[in-house]
Amino acid sequence: MMIQRFKSKIHRVRVTQADLNYVGSITIDENLMEAAGLIDGEKVQIVNNNNGERLETYVITGERDSGVICLNGAAARRAQVGDVIIIISYAWMDYEEAKAFQPKVVFPDEQNRLA
Repeated sequence: MMIQRFKSKIHRVRVTQADLNYVGSITIDENLMEAAGLIDGEKVQIVNNNNGERLETYVITGERDSGVICLNGAAARRAQVGDVIIIISYAWMDYEEAKAFQPKVVFPDEQNRLA
């Protein structure tokens, strides 16, 4: 049996940009992506701590060391610059693998950089 399990999380990053006119997605600093084990095009869930909004989109690789967290397209309506969000990824796994799997959790600082 396959189940979907929490794979990784970037916890409490700040939105640095919101670009309504860009084709949808979330742009994430490449350092944060690597630390969380995310890849370009991967589906993620975004949870906005400021307003309770939740949405799904996909990842676009942002400039390394930039601290960029940019909600693009329609997602830009769900957050404002400065909002604190959580970025969560999930993966399908065999039941036994999922029981032993250890997710990656990243805790960036207030400038969206790794401590």
